[in-house]
Amino acid sequence: MTLFPQDQSLSSPSPAPSASKMSRRTFGKLAAGATAAAAVSPTLIVRSAKAQINPGDELVVGIWGGAQERITREFCAAPLEEKYGVTINFVLGGTVDRRARAYAERGRPSFDIVYLNIFESRQAVRDGVTQAPSEAVPNFVNLYDLAQVGGYGVAFNPVTIVYDSSRVEEPITRWADLWRDDLRGRISWPPFPGAQGTSALMMAARVHGGDEYTIDPGFETIQALKPFASMHSSQDELIAFFEQEVCDVGIEFGSFMQAYKDSSYPNLEVIQPEEGLPIAANFACITEGTQNQALAEEWIDLHLGIPCQTAYAEQIYYGPTNRLVELPTELQERLVYGEDDVAQLLDFDWDHIIENQAQWSSRFNREIAG
Repeated sequence: MTLFPQDQSLSSPSPAPSASKMSRRTFGKLAAGATAAAAVSPTLIVRSAKAQINPGDELVVGIWGGAQERITREFCAAPLEEKYGVTINFVLGGTVDRRARAYAERGRPSFDIVYLNIFESRQAVRDGVTQAPSEAVPNFVNLYDLAQVGGYGVAFNPVTIVYDSSRVEEPITRWADLWRDDLRGRISWPPFPGAQGTSALMMAARVHGGDEYTIDPGFETIQALKPFASMHSSQDELIAFFEQEVCDVGIEFGSFMQAYKDSSYPNLEVIQPEEGLPIAANFACITEGTQNQALAEEWIDLHLGIPCQTAYAEQIYYGPTNRLVELPTELQERLVYGEDDVAQLLDFDWDHIIENQAQWSSRFNREIAG
């Protein structure tokens, strides 16, 4: 058994002959005009796609820092820079700021590629911020179905429960165990919205008779857990809380915490809950309006390639989205791997979640975080 169980089509854009001579500033002005025209002609799609990659081109990639930046620099940026003489510029930070900037720049992006989580990527396509995926990226056909919607899925990283086995006597095996009397006041909870907080809310609702359409049981039962030992906004913060004995139980991305367990914290248990694991995945998305279409597609193809996918699995236990990746058995047991694991991931109606996100965020802040 592994550790973890677990509209779209858009034709390739026509080349714009003048795009290779056009500065970003000039393109921004033209895109702004085209956007205004789109108010009259709603079928207009603002996009400029270079027919070829030229020396001196600059690709702007918005991504998380740390290991993900380091791995993509090695397996995506370096090969492109060496092959074409281009420059890859990274904009590092969290998803919230990156997403807000991409939306503010819709149709005239400074990003060429923006990395989002699974539900944000689907919404960004519907909102005209990013492009739907296509077979213009050769490795697209090798992706699991879940990784072909809303962008190009680059990693599976489901959310689960982790706990310190030296301080929690009775093993935790289910999401429902979080409501045990012996765990009261010992749990660190993730904020909402966000992949971890959304997963935690969905599972709280599910194990108490609700779901994304009947969300009250989720809010009510999370509120019943208060007071929390802490609320963490990142993996690093949760790790610090464990090390300082602020909390004994937390909800986080399983891959990060498994890597932490194997490297530094052997008492940490990363569980496979009986009710299942809510899906979380990272997606690379090409922005609508990029002037570097061909270069962006080649970047993503490298990220989906076997070398980069394997490095993700080996270094940070991210589950490969490319079906062709082969991993040693010992490594397979530490992450989402293969058809069976992917098929068991719990998916949700993300359209419904996105529609209610603002309302639920206010409720979370009022009833739980407040």
